[in-house]
Amino acid sequence: MSHSEVAIGDRRLAARLRKAVEGEVLFDRFSRGRYSTDASIYQIEPIGVLIPRTKADVIAALAIASEEGVPVLPRGAGTSQAGQTVGRALVIDTSKHLTRIGDIDAETNTVRVEPGVVLDRLNRHLEARGLFFPVDVATAGQATIGGMAGNNSAGARSIRYGIMADNVRSIDGVLADGTELHFGYTPPALANLSDDSHNQRYRDLVTRVRSLYARERDELDAHVPRLLRNVAGYNLHRVSLDGHNMAELLIGSEGTLAFFTEIELALAPLPASRALGVCHFPDLRSAMDSVRHIVELNPTAVELIDRTLLDLARENAAFSHALSSFIQGAPNAVLLVEFS
Repeated sequence: MSHSEVAIGDRRLAARLRKAVEGEVLFDRFSRGRYSTDASIYQIEPIGVLIPRTKADVIAALAIASEEGVPVLPRGAGTSQAGQTVGRALVIDTSKHLTRIGDIDAETNTVRVEPGVVLDRLNRHLEARGLFFPVDVATAGQATIGGMAGNNSAGARSIRYGIMADNVRSIDGVLADGTELHFGYTPPALANLSDDSHNQRYRDLVTRVRSLYARERDELDAHVPRLLRNVAGYNLHRVSLDGHNMAELLIGSEGTLAFFTEIELALAPLPASRALGVCHFPDLRSAMDSVRHIVELNPTAVELIDRTLLDLARENAAFSHALSSFIQGAPNAVLLVEFS
């Protein structure tokens, strides 16, 4: 690594990280180039990359980055399409080592996982227990649970099961200064929380969040769109003075409020059977207009496929045979409707 590749301050950051963590510290030009892109159109070279082996690595890195005045950017699979995982920051990649799946709680149908767990791997693990995690994004073979929580993922089955904010029960997170906190359901009265320093920090955060919500409640009611998934800001509209889940505020925050180290998920029983309806349409507008009527039939999922995607699938040998088996002719749009 030459002096021309990395600035003096960044070399100091790299040296401090190498002394403090077990994971890989990558500040070379090739590694920074690899992490300068994701599934979006954007390209921004990071300051450096950390691939942590343990939660302790994350805590140490956040504290060092805070002292050095360096922003931190959590990253999972890099499947985001709006540039969420690229930036001039220390990128911390959870996908290689922070992949532990905890024991399933049979009483509550929940499981705790580390942020680098890939959705498809989690569902294969749950299948033997007759369970699955129902937030099914299109990139399930690559997307990590941490990334899905970071951008409040939805998926085709969200009309039945809800989005990430509806299916995360709690989050263990690390603040920018390295403080660890547990974010979960918090009752209206905070006096019952113990008096250790971490819970005092947590009480202070809850108090400030509820105060902000109380001040802005009328504005939120007036201007936050009544949508299943709103990604135009923090989930302050989910706060309540009558008690609320602080984890829901972190969902969709794209790593700007805390670094997720463990996520507790609500699981659903696997459906006993499924039926798929394939509806052909002559144009995209008529397909989109039909969705509002189809959802009244209480389907599990509705997925729209336009002509561009259909044509790309036909050109791909991996999909063309499967596509021709249930789509006849050349419709300009297709709605896939699942019932279970």
